[in-house]
Amino acid sequence: MTGLPERTEKKLGLVIDLDTCVGCHACVTACKGWNDQGYGAPLSDQNPYGADPSGTFLNRVHSYAVQPTDTAAQIINFPRSCLHCEDAPCVTVCPTGASYKRAEDGIVLVNEAACIGCGLCAWACPYGARELDQAAGVMKKCTLCVDRIYNEALPEADREPACVRTCPTGARHFGDFADPESKVSRLTAEREGFALMPEMGTRPVNRYLPPRKKDRPEEASLLAPLLDIKATGLAGWLDRVLGKI
Repeated sequence: MTGLPERTEKKLGLVIDLDTCVGCHACVTACKGWNDQGYGAPLSDQNPYGADPSGTFLNRVHSYAVQPTDTAAQIINFPRSCLHCEDAPCVTVCPTGASYKRAEDGIVLVNEAACIGCGLCAWACPYGARELDQAAGVMKKCTLCVDRIYNEALPEADREPACVRTCPTGARHFGDFADPESKVSRLTAEREGFALMPEMGTRPVNRYLPPRKKDRPEEASLLAPLLDIKATGLAGWLDRVLGKI
C-alpha cells in the first residue's frame, strides 16, 4: 500500500467553467492525442470503427438536459477526469504502490511498471476517473500533462495541460490552488467554485464553476421582437422550410 504525503508544496489542478463549456470535446481529442505519445503507454482503442467500439480516455465529457424550477432549461456539459484528491483513495488502496501522489505538486500518478491492472484503484475512485487500458493492461488516468507542464523545450504558453491549451471557449483553467492569488484560486472565490461530491471525504483539488442562471422563459419572450431578424438568401430559405416542419 502507498501512503499519502502529509502536505504538498503545490496543489496543481483545474478549474472547469460549466457556464462556458459547450461540449465540443476538443479537450477530449487533445488529451487523447497528447497522451498517445507522451507519459506512459499509449491510449489504445478497440474496434474503433466497428459496431461496438471502446477505448481508453483520460478525460470525458457528459451532457445533461436540466430544467431548473426558476430559470429556462439548459444543457450542462460536464467534463470528467481525475481530480487529484488530497485524500486520494486510489493511492492508499493500491497493493503494489503503483498509484502515488507527488509531494512537490500534488499530482496523482500511476507508475505503470508497477501496476498489475488489478482494478482496485478504479473501484476506490468515486468519480470513475480511472480506466484500464485493454492493450497495455495497466490503469490510466489524467496526469495533468506532467510531461508537458514542466517541459522547458516547449514555449511557455504551451506549458499547460493539452485540454486547457486547446479549449476554444476558455472553459478550462490550470494553476496552483495553494497560491491564493493564482488564477484558479481567484476564479473559485469569485464564482463560488465547488468540489465534486465533497461528502465522499476525498478532498478533490479540481473545482467546477456553476453555470449562470439563464433568462426565465417569460423574460426571454420579451426580447423576441428585438431579435426578429429576417434571414435572406439560402439561410432565409432554410428558415422558411424548417419552419414548416
